[in-house]
Amino acid sequence: MTKPLTKAIRDKQANGTAVIVPYIMAGDGGLENLEAKLQLLEASGATAIEVGVPFSDPVADGPVIQSAGLRALQDGVSLRVILQTLQTSRVKLPLVIMSYINPIFKYGIKEFIQAIQTTPVKGLIVPDLPYEHRELISNLLVDTDIALVPLVSLTSSEARMQEIASEAEGFIYAVTVNGITGQRQAFADTLETHFAQLKRVSPVPVLAGFGISTQAHVAHFHAICDGVVIGSKFVQLFHENKEQEVQQFLEEATK
Repeated sequence: MTKPLTKAIRDKQANGTAVIVPYIMAGDGGLENLEAKLQLLEASGATAIEVGVPFSDPVADGPVIQSAGLRALQDGVSLRVILQTLQTSRVKLPLVIMSYINPIFKYGIKEFIQAIQTTPVKGLIVPDLPYEHRELISNLLVDTDIALVPLVSLTSSEARMQEIASEAEGFIYAVTVNGITGQRQAFADTLETHFAQLKRVSPVPVLAGFGISTQAHVAHFHAICDGVVIGSKFVQLFHENKEQEVQQFLEEATK
């Protein structure tokens, strides 16, 4: 079946609207503000929203998101209280949980999957879960409407892309750089070829992530793939209480 996360992206594309998936760190600035942030992003044109879970060793995250996670941890934010908060969310957009495997394992994988089914979560990203061990989670999602979103790196061979794409659900998170998250000025010239190869073998949308922070970046990646994930820029703007700039960026990018 087509997962709701894929449908939300395809519906946006059918309307000729740019696909933007903002990332926020749950609990940064207070967990009590999470719902307001989600509603702002929804009202401003987001396609889906990636909700980060704070972790003490976030190997894929750059300094902005690392700092946000540490602030949330210092406030006692955990995966359990995040899910309890999301259970009361009124947001209609699909949410995507981004968590390292350790908090999920500590929660209990089966219990975690049961819990997210009582929330608006329709996707799950676990950046440190090797593809070869995806069954730890994917087997528990078979009869649900939740997608385990795979990541594809720039170093992936075409054979590896085909292998990952063959079972992809939701969307493919295509990493744009060799390294951690964070705002960047430029990207490799080889990205166009890389994304063309990935789109040829992918049955689901391909979204670019890592380093995307400007309207020019958004336009560039929408020309070569299906949409973008934007994290550090929005995390920093929310930290600086610049909600209006978040709204303006999204409205301009999706108009």
